[in-house]
Amino acid sequence: MSLLDQLTKVTVVVADTGDIRSIKEFKPRDATTNPSLITAAAQMPEYADVVDQALEWARTAAGAGAAHEAVVKEAIDRLAVEFGLKILEVVPGRVSTEVDARLSYDFEGTIAKARKLIGMYEKAGASRERVLIKIASTWEGIKAAEVLEKEGITCNLTLLFGIHQAVACAEGGVTLISPFVGRILDWHKKKHNRDSYPATEDPGVLSVTVIYNYFKKFGFKTEIMGASFRNVGEICELAGCDLLTISPKLLTVLRETEQDLPRRLDPEQAKGMDIERVTMNQETFKTMHAADEMSSDKLAEGIAGFSKALVALEKLLEARLLELEQRNVTHVARNLS
Repeated sequence: MSLLDQLTKVTVVVADTGDIRSIKEFKPRDATTNPSLITAAAQMPEYADVVDQALEWARTAAGAGAAHEAVVKEAIDRLAVEFGLKILEVVPGRVSTEVDARLSYDFEGTIAKARKLIGMYEKAGASRERVLIKIASTWEGIKAAEVLEKEGITCNLTLLFGIHQAVACAEGGVTLISPFVGRILDWHKKKHNRDSYPATEDPGVLSVTVIYNYFKKFGFKTEIMGASFRNVGEICELAGCDLLTISPKLLTVLRETEQDLPRRLDPEQAKGMDIERVTMNQETFKTMHAADEMSSDKLAEGIAGFSKALVALEKLLEARLLELEQRNVTHVARNLS
Protein backbone atom coordinates (compact mmCIF):
# COMPACT_ATOMS: atom_id res chain seq x y z
CA MET A 1 0.00 0.00 0.00
CA SER A 2 1.08 3.55 -0.60
CA LEU A 3 2.03 5.78 2.30
CA LEU A 4 -1.03 7.90 1.53
CA ASP A 5 -3.41 4.94 1.70
CA GLN A 6 -1.96 3.86 5.02
CA LEU A 7 -1.97 7.38 6.42
CA THR A 8 -5.66 7.87 5.68
CA LYS A 9 -6.47 4.85 7.85
CA VAL A 10 -5.20 6.58 11.02
CA THR A 11 -5.32 10.31 10.17
CA VAL A 12 -7.72 12.62 8.36
CA VAL A 13 -5.82 14.01 5.37
CA VAL A 14 -6.54 17.63 4.44
CA ALA A 15 -5.45 19.36 1.24
CA ASP A 16 -3.34 22.45 1.88
CA THR A 17 -4.20 24.36 -1.29
CA GLY A 18 -6.62 26.77 -2.89
CA ASP A 19 -6.36 24.99 -6.25
CA ILE A 20 -9.63 23.16 -6.96
CA ARG A 21 -7.91 20.85 -9.47
CA SER A 22 -5.58 19.47 -6.83
CA ILE A 23 -8.43 19.00 -4.38
CA LYS A 24 -10.40 17.03 -6.98
CA GLU A 25 -7.35 14.91 -7.69
CA PHE A 26 -6.63 13.87 -4.10
CA LYS A 27 -10.19 13.83 -2.76
CA PRO A 28 -9.41 14.86 0.85
CA ARG A 29 -12.13 15.13 3.48
CA ASP A 30 -11.29 18.76 4.26
CA ALA A 31 -9.31 21.56 2.67
CA THR A 32 -7.55 24.58 4.13
CA THR A 33 -6.48 27.85 2.55
CA ASN A 34 -4.51 30.90 3.63
CA PRO A 35 -3.85 34.32 2.06
CA SER A 36 -0.75 33.09 0.24
CA LEU A 37 -2.63 30.16 -1.32
CA ILE A 38 -5.60 32.34 -2.30
CA THR A 39 -3.25 34.90 -3.88
CA ALA A 40 -1.53 32.15 -5.88
CA ALA A 41 -4.84 30.66 -7.02
CA ALA A 42 -6.23 34.08 -7.96
CA GLN A 43 -3.41 34.49 -10.47
CA MET A 44 -4.23 31.26 -12.30
CA PRO A 45 -6.06 31.87 -15.62
CA GLU A 46 -8.68 29.22 -14.85
CA TYR A 47 -9.89 31.24 -11.86
CA ALA A 48 -10.17 34.59 -13.68
CA ASP A 49 -13.98 34.34 -13.66
CA VAL A 50 -13.99 33.74 -9.89
CA VAL A 51 -11.92 36.89 -9.37
CA ASP A 52 -14.13 38.93 -11.70
CA GLN A 53 -17.31 37.73 -10.00
CA ALA A 54 -15.89 38.68 -6.60
CA LEU A 55 -15.04 42.16 -7.88
CA GLU A 56 -18.47 42.66 -9.45
CA TRP A 57 -20.12 41.60 -6.21
CA ALA A 58 -17.84 43.93 -4.24
CA ARG A 59 -18.68 46.91 -6.47
CA THR A 60 -22.34 46.43 -5.64
CA ALA A 61 -21.68 45.83 -1.94
CA ALA A 62 -19.43 48.89 -1.63
CA GLY A 63 -22.05 51.10 -3.27
CA ALA A 64 -22.14 53.37 -6.30
CA GLY A 65 -19.13 55.63 -6.62
CA ALA A 66 -17.14 53.76 -3.94
CA ALA A 67 -13.39 54.21 -4.01
CA HIS A 68 -11.27 51.37 -5.35
CA GLU A 69 -9.91 50.76 -1.87
CA ALA A 70 -13.41 50.09 -0.51
CA VAL A 71 -14.28 47.79 -3.42
CA VAL A 72 -11.06 45.79 -3.03
CA LYS A 73 -11.63 45.45 0.71
CA GLU A 74 -15.02 43.86 0.06
CA ALA A 75 -13.60 41.75 -2.76
CA ILE A 76 -10.93 40.20 -0.52
CA ASP A 77 -13.58 38.69 1.74
CA ARG A 78 -15.79 37.69 -1.15
CA LEU A 79 -12.94 36.01 -2.99
CA ALA A 80 -12.01 33.94 0.07
CA VAL A 81 -15.63 32.83 0.39
CA GLU A 82 -15.95 32.12 -3.35
CA PHE A 83 -12.94 29.81 -3.24
CA GLY A 84 -14.33 28.25 -0.07
CA LEU A 85 -17.68 27.59 -1.71
CA LYS A 86 -16.02 25.96 -4.70
CA ILE A 87 -13.96 23.79 -2.36
CA LEU A 88 -17.11 22.75 -0.48
CA GLU A 89 -18.55 21.49 -3.77
CA VAL A 90 -15.63 19.05 -3.94
CA VAL A 91 -14.85 17.99 -0.35
CA PRO A 92 -17.36 16.20 1.90
CA GLY A 93 -16.10 17.94 5.03
CA ARG A 94 -14.94 21.43 5.93
CA VAL A 95 -13.01 24.33 4.47
CA SER A 96 -10.87 26.74 6.48
CA THR A 97 -11.13 30.44 5.62
CA GLU A 98 -8.78 32.92 7.22
CA VAL A 99 -9.54 36.18 8.99
CA ASP A 100 -7.40 39.12 7.82
CA ALA A 101 -4.00 38.59 9.49
CA ARG A 102 -3.78 42.31 10.14
CA LEU A 103 -6.51 41.79 12.76
CA SER A 104 -4.43 39.26 14.69
CA TYR A 105 -4.19 41.45 17.80
CA ASP A 106 -7.65 42.96 17.39
CA PHE A 107 -10.16 41.04 19.55
CA GLU A 108 -13.28 42.89 18.39
CA GLY A 109 -12.12 43.18 14.80
CA THR A 110 -11.50 39.44 14.57
CA ILE A 111 -14.96 38.63 15.90
CA ALA A 112 -16.61 41.06 13.48
CA LYS A 113 -14.70 39.69 10.49
CA ALA A 114 -15.49 36.08 11.43
CA ARG A 115 -19.19 36.85 11.74
CA LYS A 116 -19.12 38.60 8.37
CA LEU A 117 -17.44 35.66 6.64
CA ILE A 118 -19.85 33.14 8.14
CA GLY A 119 -22.77 35.36 7.15
CA MET A 120 -21.53 35.38 3.56
CA TYR A 121 -21.21 31.60 3.53
CA GLU A 122 -24.68 31.11 4.98
CA LYS A 123 -26.24 33.58 2.54
CA ALA A 124 -24.70 31.51 -0.25
CA GLY A 125 -26.29 28.35 1.16
CA ALA A 126 -23.34 26.82 3.06
CA SER A 127 -23.89 25.81 6.68
CA ARG A 128 -21.54 27.20 9.31
CA GLU A 129 -20.74 23.65 10.44
CA ARG A 130 -18.75 23.18 7.22
CA VAL A 131 -16.59 26.27 7.69
CA LEU A 132 -13.63 26.72 10.03
CA ILE A 133 -12.64 30.33 10.59
CA LYS A 134 -8.84 30.56 10.71
CA ILE A 135 -7.42 32.94 13.30
CA ALA A 136 -3.81 33.54 14.36
CA SER A 137 -2.96 32.08 17.77
CA THR A 138 -2.35 35.33 19.59
CA TRP A 139 -3.96 35.74 23.01
CA GLU A 140 -6.49 38.12 21.44
CA GLY A 141 -7.19 35.68 18.61
CA ILE A 142 -7.71 32.77 21.00
CA LYS A 143 -10.09 34.81 23.18
CA ALA A 144 -12.01 35.89 20.06
CA ALA A 145 -12.29 32.25 18.99
CA GLU A 146 -13.66 31.37 22.43
CA VAL A 147 -16.50 33.85 21.89
CA LEU A 148 -17.13 32.64 18.35
CA GLU A 149 -17.25 28.98 19.35
CA LYS A 150 -20.08 29.77 21.77
CA GLU A 151 -22.00 31.21 18.81
CA GLY A 152 -21.55 28.02 16.82
CA ILE A 153 -18.78 29.47 14.64
CA THR A 154 -16.08 26.81 14.61
CA CYS A 155 -12.47 27.98 14.51
CA ASN A 156 -9.08 26.81 13.31
CA LEU A 157 -6.30 28.52 15.29
CA THR A 158 -3.32 28.87 12.99
CA LEU A 159 0.30 30.06 13.30
CA LEU A 160 0.62 27.89 16.40
CA PHE A 161 4.15 27.07 17.53
CA GLY A 162 4.14 26.51 21.30
CA ILE A 163 2.43 24.42 23.96
CA HIS A 164 1.17 27.60 25.66
CA GLN A 165 -0.81 28.53 22.54
CA ALA A 166 -2.17 25.00 22.26
CA VAL A 167 -3.27 24.79 25.89
CA ALA A 168 -4.97 28.20 25.73
CA CYS A 169 -6.89 27.05 22.64
CA ALA A 170 -7.96 23.79 24.24
CA GLU A 171 -9.11 25.47 27.44
CA GLY A 172 -11.03 27.98 25.33
CA GLY A 173 -12.96 25.23 23.57
CA VAL A 174 -11.50 25.87 20.13
CA THR A 175 -12.50 23.27 17.54
CA LEU A 176 -9.12 22.80 15.86
CA ILE A 177 -5.51 23.99 16.02
CA SER A 178 -2.84 23.99 13.30
CA PRO A 179 0.69 23.66 14.71
CA PHE A 180 3.21 24.60 12.01
CA VAL A 181 5.69 21.72 11.84
CA GLY A 182 7.89 22.95 9.00
CA ARG A 183 8.23 26.50 10.22
CA ILE A 184 9.42 25.24 13.59
CA LEU A 185 12.04 23.16 11.75
CA ASP A 186 13.07 26.19 9.69
CA TRP A 187 13.70 28.23 12.83
CA HIS A 188 15.83 25.55 14.50
CA LYS A 189 17.89 24.92 11.38
CA LYS A 190 18.69 28.60 11.14
CA LYS A 191 19.22 29.09 14.87
CA HIS A 192 21.53 26.10 15.27
CA ASN A 193 23.17 26.32 11.83
CA ARG A 194 22.05 22.86 10.75
CA ASP A 195 21.14 21.64 7.28
CA SER A 196 18.69 19.03 8.49
CA TYR A 197 17.31 16.95 11.35
CA PRO A 198 16.39 13.25 11.32
CA ALA A 199 12.60 12.93 11.23
CA THR A 200 12.57 11.39 14.70
CA GLU A 201 14.41 14.45 16.08
CA ASP A 202 12.62 17.07 13.99
CA PRO A 203 11.72 19.94 16.38
CA GLY A 204 8.37 20.49 14.65
CA VAL A 205 7.45 16.82 14.93
CA LEU A 206 8.45 16.79 18.60
CA SER A 207 6.35 19.91 19.28
CA VAL A 208 3.20 18.40 17.77
CA THR A 209 3.82 15.13 19.59
CA VAL A 210 3.94 16.97 22.92
CA ILE A 211 0.70 18.81 22.12
CA TYR A 212 -1.02 15.61 20.98
CA ASN A 213 -0.07 13.68 24.10
CA TYR A 214 -1.13 16.57 26.35
CA PHE A 215 -4.57 16.86 24.74
CA LYS A 216 -5.23 13.12 24.83
CA LYS A 217 -3.92 12.78 28.39
CA PHE A 218 -6.33 15.38 29.74
CA GLY A 219 -9.25 14.64 27.45
CA PHE A 220 -9.40 17.88 25.48
CA LYS A 221 -11.71 17.72 22.45
CA THR A 222 -9.76 20.25 20.37
CA GLU A 223 -8.54 18.58 17.18
CA ILE A 224 -4.86 18.79 16.23
CA MET A 225 -3.98 19.31 12.57
CA GLY A 226 -0.27 19.28 11.79
CA ALA A 227 0.57 21.80 9.06
CA SER A 228 3.40 23.37 7.08
CA PHE A 229 5.37 20.24 6.22
CA ARG A 230 8.79 20.35 4.62
CA ASN A 231 9.23 16.63 3.86
CA VAL A 232 7.49 13.26 3.95
CA GLY A 233 9.51 12.15 6.98
CA GLU A 234 7.73 14.72 9.15
CA ILE A 235 4.36 13.47 7.97
CA CYS A 236 5.21 9.81 8.63
CA GLU A 237 6.38 10.61 12.17
CA LEU A 238 2.96 12.15 12.90
CA ALA A 239 0.86 9.26 11.56
CA GLY A 240 -2.06 8.99 13.95
CA CYS A 241 -2.43 12.74 14.52
CA ASP A 242 -6.08 13.82 14.29
CA LEU A 243 -5.55 15.60 10.98
CA LEU A 244 -2.63 16.59 8.75
CA THR A 245 -2.91 19.30 6.10
CA ILE A 246 -0.53 18.50 3.25
CA SER A 247 0.47 20.28 0.04
CA PRO A 248 -0.32 18.64 -3.33
CA LYS A 249 3.43 18.16 -3.92
CA LEU A 250 3.87 16.05 -0.78
CA LEU A 251 0.54 14.28 -1.30
CA THR A 252 1.92 13.14 -4.65
CA VAL A 253 5.06 11.73 -3.02
CA LEU A 254 2.97 9.91 -0.40
CA ARG A 255 0.76 8.45 -3.11
CA GLU A 256 3.71 7.24 -5.16
CA THR A 257 5.72 5.73 -2.28
CA GLU A 258 5.10 2.19 -1.05
CA GLN A 259 6.54 1.22 2.34
CA ASP A 260 5.26 0.37 5.79
CA LEU A 261 3.84 3.22 7.83
CA PRO A 262 3.48 2.43 11.55
CA ARG A 263 1.19 4.56 13.70
CA ARG A 264 3.29 6.98 15.77
CA LEU A 265 0.68 8.87 17.80
CA ASP A 266 -1.86 6.94 19.86
CA PRO A 267 -4.45 8.38 22.29
CA GLU A 268 -4.42 5.30 24.52
CA GLN A 269 -0.66 5.50 25.02
CA ALA A 270 -0.95 9.21 25.82
CA LYS A 271 -3.46 8.57 28.58
CA GLY A 272 -0.87 6.58 30.51
CA MET A 273 1.89 9.18 30.27
CA ASP A 274 3.17 11.24 33.19
CA ILE A 275 2.41 14.79 32.03
CA GLU A 276 2.09 17.89 34.18
CA ARG A 277 -1.03 19.95 33.60
CA VAL A 278 -0.75 23.70 33.01
CA THR A 279 -3.44 26.18 34.02
CA MET A 280 -3.51 28.88 31.40
CA ASN A 281 -4.37 32.54 31.87
CA GLN A 282 -3.23 35.71 30.13
CA GLU A 283 -0.28 36.30 32.43
CA THR A 284 0.95 32.72 32.09
CA PHE A 285 0.46 32.85 28.33
CA LYS A 286 2.41 36.10 27.95
CA THR A 287 5.20 34.83 30.22
CA MET A 288 5.55 31.53 28.36
CA HIS A 289 5.37 33.24 24.98
CA ALA A 290 8.09 35.74 25.89
CA ALA A 291 10.30 32.90 27.14
CA ASP A 292 9.82 30.89 23.92
CA GLU A 293 12.04 32.62 21.37
CA MET A 294 11.00 30.34 18.53
CA SER A 295 7.26 30.82 19.08
CA SER A 296 7.65 34.57 19.45
CA ASP A 297 9.72 34.85 16.28
CA LYS A 298 7.57 32.58 14.13
CA LEU A 299 4.21 34.01 15.22
CA ALA A 300 5.34 37.56 14.40
CA GLU A 301 6.91 36.39 11.14
CA GLY A 302 3.81 34.42 10.16
CA ILE A 303 1.45 37.33 10.76
CA ALA A 304 3.75 39.59 8.75
CA GLY A 305 3.90 37.05 5.93
CA PHE A 306 0.15 36.56 5.67
CA SER A 307 -0.34 40.33 5.88
CA LYS A 308 2.13 40.79 3.02
CA ALA A 309 0.22 38.22 0.95
CA LEU A 310 -2.98 40.17 1.54
CA VAL A 311 -1.35 43.38 0.36
CA ALA A 312 -0.21 41.56 -2.79
CA LEU A 313 -3.74 40.26 -3.32
CA GLU A 314 -5.16 43.75 -2.86
CA LYS A 315 -2.81 45.10 -5.53
CA LEU A 316 -3.76 42.25 -7.85
CA LEU A 317 -7.46 42.91 -7.34
CA GLU A 318 -7.08 46.66 -7.82
CA ALA A 319 -5.26 46.11 -11.11
CA ARG A 320 -7.97 43.71 -12.24
CA LEU A 321 -10.67 46.17 -11.19
CA LEU A 322 -9.08 48.85 -13.36
CA GLU A 323 -9.04 46.42 -16.28
CA LEU A 324 -12.73 45.64 -15.81
CA GLU A 325 -13.63 49.33 -15.62
CA GLN A 326 -11.62 50.08 -18.76
CA ARG A 327 -13.30 47.19 -20.53
CA ASN A 328 -16.73 48.52 -19.54
CA VAL A 329 -15.84 52.03 -20.74
CA THR A 330 -14.69 50.62 -24.09
CA HIS A 331 -17.86 48.56 -24.38
CA VAL A 332 -20.07 51.60 -23.72
CA ALA A 333 -18.09 53.70 -26.22
CA ARG A 334 -18.52 51.10 -28.93
CA ASN A 335 -22.26 50.92 -28.34
CA LEU A 336 -22.57 54.70 -28.53
CA SER A 337 -20.65 54.83 -31.78
